[in-house]
Amino acid sequence: MASYSFLRVAVSFIFIVTYVFANDTLYFPKDFLLGTATAAYQIEGGWNESGKGESVWDWWTHENPSLIRDGSNGDVACDSLHKYKEDVQLLSDLGVDFYRFSISWPRILPTGYANVINQEGLNYYKNLINELLAKDIKPFVTLYHWDHPEIFERMGGWTNEMMVEWISDYARVVFKELGPKVKYFMSINEPNVLCGEGYGENVKAPGKNLGSPGVFLCMHNVLKAHAKIYHIYDKEFRKYQEGTIGIVLPCSGALPKNPNDTAAVNMHFQFNCGWIAHAIFSKTGDYPEIMKTHVADNSKLAGFSKSLLPELSSEWVQYIKGTSDFFGLNHYTSKIVETVPRMKGEGWYDFSGVKQSIDPSWPKSASDWLRVVPDGFREIIKKISKEYDNPPIYVMENGFSDKCCTFDHLRISYLYSYIKAMLLAIYEDGCNVKAYAVWSLLDNFEWGAGYTERFGLVNVNFTDSNRTRTPKWSTIWYKNIIATRKLTSIFNLPTAISVL
Repeated sequence: MASYSFLRVAVSFIFIVTYVFANDTLYFPKDFLLGTATAAYQIEGGWNESGKGESVWDWWTHENPSLIRDGSNGDVACDSLHKYKEDVQLLSDLGVDFYRFSISWPRILPTGYANVINQEGLNYYKNLINELLAKDIKPFVTLYHWDHPEIFERMGGWTNEMMVEWISDYARVVFKELGPKVKYFMSINEPNVLCGEGYGENVKAPGKNLGSPGVFLCMHNVLKAHAKIYHIYDKEFRKYQEGTIGIVLPCSGALPKNPNDTAAVNMHFQFNCGWIAHAIFSKTGDYPEIMKTHVADNSKLAGFSKSLLPELSSEWVQYIKGTSDFFGLNHYTSKIVETVPRMKGEGWYDFSGVKQSIDPSWPKSASDWLRVVPDGFREIIKKISKEYDNPPIYVMENGFSDKCCTFDHLRISYLYSYIKAMLLAIYEDGCNVKAYAVWSLLDNFEWGAGYTERFGLVNVNFTDSNRTRTPKWSTIWYKNIIATRKLTSIFNLPTAISVL
């Protein structure tokens, strides 16, 4: 009976894949890197072990369990602190070129400050990096994925400009201790999400709910922090470590509701992706001019003495400009955008003057915010390439959520369509995409959704104290893509069975 059941599932899977995907084949460019990604708070666990200090996410989930959909937290999560060798073996079996993971700031600096270094925490990451290198997997290291020390949040967190100094001191420790074996660093992950949902609202830690003033101030300080981290690496470590460093920005796609409304598409881009990217990647630097104008107009109408968007001095503009060796892109979904007419004496709608919506026909995922729109992925890659003189783009997150199960044909369909869109952007549009990472290696703690949404290539049983890992069908599919270096509609049944 077991053999019959397996064969029936396998044949059904092959039928689904063959039916859903068009009969075409696209090869990856030479030296293109394929990998997967995770983040420290979402997988490590061991929240108060091995000398680790309290992070803002530790505090927030403990104090506000009602704000997490299932009341959960990352205290144990995937228990990767103890199971990292098993995770690296999964990566090795998958055949990835690289693994993107983040460092827990309070695990290395338990008080937040660089005068107290936790050797046990450092050893965890050194062991992880050594394990990866032994399997010929490149470590892609993110310095900060939202989990700063709670002590700094009590002093204002990212609304306090001292965060620029504190995170720079932390970065210097990481570069010194881990940099000799790491060639790819990312400074800060998704400033827009951190600031918008953590300081503007109470959707993510620290849940300050400060509205637009808090978001603008947070983004301003994050941008300065990134630039300082870059210059520390560039001046003090690059010569000896010979690595690269960049920032990772979340950029959603935008498709016009009205075919000729290119202004809405551009405005959406400038107020989202361009908010940070323009200051770093454009030839002029600074915030986008249209953004400065709109925010100043709305601020004046609201009675503020000056714009809510802080001003960057000419010194800061020059200091920030060019501070990324590549464009780190996180992308999941897209929006329909339209220009909202502005009446005389009234402010711009949502500062940008652009309204966002979704097409109800777009396929759904388990996440309310995530619809399947592969055309939007290609468009945002093209937009970034055109806007910033075709920089090297590293796709550091792209993935699909479901509720459960290992037979995840919808995830495979999503990944296939998005990777195809990316390859078409490379071959037909001339875009300079160099790497791609699936989010995520493991089912994990998905922030406000807790464990109710699953993005992993590998299933994790969170009701089992051992956190048993089970590769999903998407693992088999992605392994085949990596091994053959081509995206094809043909799924080889003997290959699938041999993997299992």
